[in-house]
Amino acid sequence: MTADRIPTARLGDGGPEVGVQGLGCMGMSWAYGTPDAQESRAALERALELGVTLYDTAEGYGDGANERFLSPFFKAHRDEVVIATKFGVRVPAGDRSKRIIRNDPPYVRQAVEGSLERLDVDVIDLYYMHRRDVNVPIEETVGAMAELVRAGKVRHLGLSEVTADELRAAHAVHPIAAVQSEWSLFSRDIEARVVPTAAELGVALVPYSPLGRGFLTGSFSDAAKDLSDDDVRRTMPRFQGDNAAANAALLEPIRTVAEAHGASLAQIALAWVQQRSTVHGLPVVQIPGTTRRSRVEENVAATRIVLTDDELALLEPIADKVAGTRYPDMSFASAGRE
Repeated sequence: MTADRIPTARLGDGGPEVGVQGLGCMGMSWAYGTPDAQESRAALERALELGVTLYDTAEGYGDGANERFLSPFFKAHRDEVVIATKFGVRVPAGDRSKRIIRNDPPYVRQAVEGSLERLDVDVIDLYYMHRRDVNVPIEETVGAMAELVRAGKVRHLGLSEVTADELRAAHAVHPIAAVQSEWSLFSRDIEARVVPTAAELGVALVPYSPLGRGFLTGSFSDAAKDLSDDDVRRTMPRFQGDNAAANAALLEPIRTVAEAHGASLAQIALAWVQQRSTVHGLPVVQIPGTTRRSRVEENVAATRIVLTDDELALLEPIADKVAGTRYPDMSFASAGRE
């Protein structure tokens, strides 16, 4: 890499080569309060300058609003970016804590047309099944996704929040380039089975929420007190009341390591996730989300931090002490199905 640009990693066998850190774009349109559109556009441009090439969105982020927002940026830099979007989750307008999940083949075919139209592109580089509908055999869903590859509408396939067995079954139908799951100092359940299976199959891991939805940065300590009414984190148990207070205390060892490196809490949390690649022997391309240029620069700088064995040992116990679940209903995640 150059002095300013980050190194790269390949998503799966034969998948796209991307910057070793991507950008989660959800918050530019939805979920975490009202964003600044102009600053978000500037953050996209700055990320690309620094070597961030994987940009992550979904049909469910603001009912397609995020895909539409990103379209002008993608069109201006089509040959420089890898577009990742997802199908299968819709959020009712009146209740952000609810999710409607569809994986049936007719919906897969319908959803890709909607994303292509909103993104205003001819092909999607990486197309994920956003969440698993257990009532639809995963072989049927991935079979429909594979049809999209053959039709030239999609280049590579991904899955989000799947179990090890689901990944193995899917990969037998069509090569899977990447699995996207929550992975951070606060969320490590995928290390038991999903990560070893991905490493065996040659599948990359794309961790979302590597900053614990911002909690690991110390930017808020109690969602009900610190965040706006339209922020989806107010519905998440680990950020509320006694859980939030207990989890705030878990940031202390991260602060200790950050002080030793002259770094921020966020940078240490990101450096920890990045070193999972070495620990587990597979490509890891995390997608921290932000809407600000300054945060993009801070996050990208974390790719240059290497934690010592002693520092890793200090951070090791954190996840086992976290209070509260990631979602109000954990059927939305893979952990309950393993």
